Parts: sequence; C-alpha cells; structure tokens
Amino acid sequence: MLPLYCRKRILLLGENLSRYLQHSSKHNATTGDGCDQVSLLLRLCEERHFISPDAFHTRTCVYGPLGTELKKNILEQWWTAATRSRARVFGINTSVHTRTCALQQYIQALELVSRKLPFGLAEIGLCHQSNDQSFGHSPGCLSEVTESSLVWFCSPRTSSQWMDYWARQRLQWWRKVQPDADIDCFALGPSDFSLCDVVDKDLKDGTLRGIKVLYKFPWGLETLETLWSLGNTELQKTYQGTHSKLQCRDGRKVVVPHVISISGDMDKGMLAYLFNSLKQLKKTDSKQKQQTVLKLHPTLTPVKVALDMGRGSNSELRQVCEGLLQEFLEEGIPTWPGYLDTLPLSLENLHTKYDEMGVLFTVLVSETTLKNGLLLVRNRDTTIRETMHITEIKGFLLRYMYASENL
Repeated sequence: MLPLYCRKRILLLGENLSRYLQHSSKHNATTGDGCDQVSLLLRLCEERHFISPDAFHTRTCVYGPLGTELKKNILEQWWTAATRSRARVFGINTSVHTRTCALQQYIQALELVSRKLPFGLAEIGLCHQSNDQSFGHSPGCLSEVTESSLVWFCSPRTSSQWMDYWARQRLQWWRKVQPDADIDCFALGPSDFSLCDVVDKDLKDGTLRGIKVLYKFPWGLETLETLWSLGNTELQKTYQGTHSKLQCRDGRKVVVPHVISISGDMDKGMLAYLFNSLKQLKKTDSKQKQQTVLKLHPTLTPVKVALDMGRGSNSELRQVCEGLLQEFLEEGIPTWPGYLDTLPLSLENLHTKYDEMGVLFTVLVSETTLKNGLLLVRNRDTTIRETMHITEIKGFLLRYMYASENL
C-alpha cells in the first residue's frame, strides 16, 4: 500500500482520486507496477512543474506552469473538435456551467439555424461537484472541476443514430484516432480508452440511454465523459413558456427535438493523458538502468523546445540563446529557457530532465555554434542527436508542429 504522505499527494492531481485511495486501503488492490507508476508520476509532476508542490491545503489541484499549459492545450483541442467536427455547433458561455443553462440557450439558438435540426451548443467551464467521502475532507464537501459540455439537438427519429455517432466520435477523440487511419494518437495506448453502456437501473427518469467513455488507470476504470440520450422531457421542463415555441423543422415535419448531452471531466482527462504518456525505457548506453519519458502528443505537450548551452563562452552563448528564444516565441513555438538555469547539468542529466518534462526537442548551443553556426538538436521520441545550422532550426520546428497538428 502507498504510504500516507504519498496518498495525500495523489489528491493534488484531482479529488476524483479519492476513490482510488479508498479502494486501495480497503482491498490493497494496487500493488507492484501500479503503485510504482503512481509514485513516479507524483514525483515527476512536482519536480517538473506540472503541479505546485505547496498545493496541499486545497481541495483542487494547483497547477504549475507546465500543468497549466498542458490543460490549456487539451481544452483547446476539445473545443476545436467539438465546434468543427460537425456543422452548426455553436459555443456559449454561461455564468453557471450546468446542462440546464445550456438548454436555456436553446430558444436563442433557434434563430441561428432557422429552426432546422440538428445543431449543438458547446461550453467549457468550472463545475462544482459534491464528494461523498473524499480522503481528508468531510462528506458532501465541494470540489471544482473543469467540465466540457456539448448539448446536441436532433430529430426524435434519428436520436439513436446520433447517440451512436457521438459515442464513436468521442472515443476517437480521446484516442485521437481518425476513422480511416490508426495514426496520430493523443494516447500512446489507445486501447486504455473504452466505451460502456450505463445500466438501466442507473438511468434517471426520462433518460433513454447512457454511454460512458472510460480510461484504465493503474487502480481501475474511471469515467472521463458521459453521454446521455434525454429525449425531449428535460427540454420541455426547462422552458416555462408554450411548448410550441420549442418546435423545429425536421424535413417537412415539425417536432420538439430530442437532446443528447455530453459532459466530461477535463481534469481527470488530463490525468489520463499523463498516465498514458508516462514511459520507462531501458537504457543500454548509460549508467542509468531506466529512462523516464513523458511522451505527450506534440499538440498537447506544454514545451516544444528547450534551449540550453554547452561548452564555450557563457556570455556569447547566452546571447545566441536569447536571440533564438525571441525568434521561437515570435513564431508561437513554446520554448523553455534552460540556459538561464544556474545549476549546470551533464548532458545525460539534461536529457533526463527534459524527457520528464515531455519536451519534444532539445537545442544545444555550444562553441561549435559560435564557430560555424551548427546546433545540436535531440529528438525526445527517437533520442537521435543531429547537427543543424542555426538558420534552419526555426523552419524545421515550424514544419514539425504543422505536420503534427494536421495529420
């Protein structure tokens, strides 16, 4: 079983982990590799700026610089997928993020679509959840989570097909697998994401069907997203006026639409991607037996490039690094200014640090750069080091980022 201090720190990654703590303390189900992976990720997240080390006294996770950027990247990808995957999905922003608020926007949205089905409303916002028995907190206390929401309005005769469509689309998004190609995955292990139907006894009144998107954590399956087929009952209850104003055109028919609601816990989703990308690789050319790498997808990883210095005149090398940093930032390339670190590291320890941060490329400026303009560039995923002229590096990085975003 994990020691008490370690179990408390797991909570910094999200209140949802309290269920893991309860499960492991009662049944001791997580042992061996599972505990090792949890402890390793905790250490990495604290040391590599994903979570704040002094966040113990909060009920929600306090993210560090890299955690903040990773979460932002995931939310941006979700938003792009939700609003561009189908025509006529519109973004909204309500003061209180609930499904009821989204349903209340329905009447206004009808003008945008000329009362024609189908269409949807998407939103991302903070949501307060009640925890029954959170570790270290009183039953019923509230925690904040970032929730994604898509409410889809469709014809009653096609609602079942739309439910199946959105379930497939959401699973493909979490895996980032295109329907015709098993490439460009957000996840290194797409099979860790799965779907399951909500059993009938767990369906609320008026709910026709439920589907969950699950992730297999070291302690077991957890729900990342839930899809509900709600019929039109909840929409009619939400609107206090004449129900005829709810009607839309479905071809030649006039109907009150059925509602499909999709909601996801994006903090838990972020945790899933962290676990899924955490890899320990055997090393054959080093004193270290294993190499820990956070192999986040290029579009998700917070830092694309780390700039550091090798041997040579510190003042001159720093000037070159500062020039490159400015170029990269102007092009929107997220860059870590490692050359500002006052604690010198060996090249091997430098690579270890950046691998654990998930950095895609390490660019090393050295005395060779001052002589002939050559940089040493290391790829996180291949570990291959190659020389590249300083005039080529920006174009190389931009092409790589563009390719990874458009595969």
